[in-house]
Amino acid sequence: MSWQSAVACWLLKRQFRPETLKPHVSVERARAHAASRIRRQKVPAGWRLLTCERAADAPLRGEWLERTADLARGAPVRTILYCHGGGYYFCSPASHRPLVFGLATRSGARTFSLDYRLAPEHPFPAALDDALAAYRRLLAEGTPADSIVIAGDSAGGGLALATLVALRDARDPLPAAGVLFSPWTDLAATGGTLQSNDGIDPMFCGAAIGRAAKLYVGDADPTHPYLSPLYADFSGLPPLLIQASSTEVLLDDARRVAERAHAAGVAVQFEVWPKMPHGWHLWTPFVPEAKQALEGAAQFVRRHARERASRPIEAESMAR
Repeated sequence: MSWQSAVACWLLKRQFRPETLKPHVSVERARAHAASRIRRQKVPAGWRLLTCERAADAPLRGEWLERTADLARGAPVRTILYCHGGGYYFCSPASHRPLVFGLATRSGARTFSLDYRLAPEHPFPAALDDALAAYRRLLAEGTPADSIVIAGDSAGGGLALATLVALRDARDPLPAAGVLFSPWTDLAATGGTLQSNDGIDPMFCGAAIGRAAKLYVGDADPTHPYLSPLYADFSGLPPLLIQASSTEVLLDDARRVAERAHAAGVAVQFEVWPKMPHGWHLWTPFVPEAKQALEGAAQFVRRHARERASRPIEAESMAR
């Protein structure tokens, strides 16, 4: 454990965890906190950032990050569809730029960071509908399925996995792989580490997970496999990389998925990193373990996704 990760844990224990100890979830405070921590993130040299605004007839918006050299020479590329974390009710592509930029530049993949609709204004299945629509738009725009990786952290990791399950069920062409960082996969909140890691997780108390889940679950069954993909049949899914921390309360959300996916014959690379904060990847480049985890994820993307030719993206294309 680096001194940088120790500092990150110290800050979270004093700034974020006290909020999760409160008996009620405050959407407004969470969104204000996330907005206050958005720092100006310089677009990496040699890359361009395009924003897609939401259109009236298609509720899609987000950010494209593309390497300009690939655009200039029409080079084959890999594509990442990224789903940000934030409990389904806060955060955005802007809050997750450090992670997305780090993953994109290390993998060389153009990346679309989806700004899906948030709960409680838009409960389940709004986020899933947006993720499915974004993936299908990629295919419609000419992006080959075997060049795409779906990735996400925390709630976004659960959303990425639920999207894979729903695509499989709908018999859509499946992407090359999935990458899940500290995924939240059980909104019924039954994991044993909600109790065993309570008090040592620097970010969350265990009881906060069930309270936050209600915002997105709404009137649905929390064990619905598109809502809590832990309860899905994983057979036929593409390879998965799952990274989680040994001390996070959501460790069992990741571990049980890895076990069940492996039992279903899915190729799973499951990594437990010692004493990291939940979603430590967001702390790149300050925390060395964040850089190391993203490098490993980038290698996984390069290993599984093929470089394929696809059409250049215009800013409005994903919003049509």
